[in-house]
Amino acid sequence: MTVEELVENFELLGPWEERYRYLIELGRKLPPMPESEKTEATKVRGCMSQVWLTHRVNPGPPVTLAFQGDSDAHIVKGLIALLFLICSGRTPGEIASADIASIFGRLGLEAQITVNRRNGFYAMVERIKSLAAQQAQAA
Repeated sequence: MTVEELVENFELLGPWEERYRYLIELGRKLPPMPESEKTEATKVRGCMSQVWLTHRVNPGPPVTLAFQGDSDAHIVKGLIALLFLICSGRTPGEIASADIASIFGRLGLEAQITVNRRNGFYAMVERIKSLAAQQAQAA
């Protein structure tokens, strides 16, 4: 699904309760993350909920990154799914240049989720962008 399709889907939904259900459904569709990968090293700091995030490098060409994650909170898991729709399968440069804050705003989430969830979301964004920057330097 593209960002444009995601925005269209959100716009088609009615009240925010429907949008939250859609977000939760996106989270339910994430592939399960093995318990062995839920470690302190993969834990995202800055999130009120438990969040784990890993990645793998697809050698390409071009080199792309794929992400896997999980959370103990349904809405947060949906936010993880949103991030992966935006970032997985992209090159480190594409991830670095992605204006995730703008996409978040276009979806209307900026005004609808709590400050703590927003802070956690941006902690996940920073982790993903950091992983992309590390891969770009390694290349």
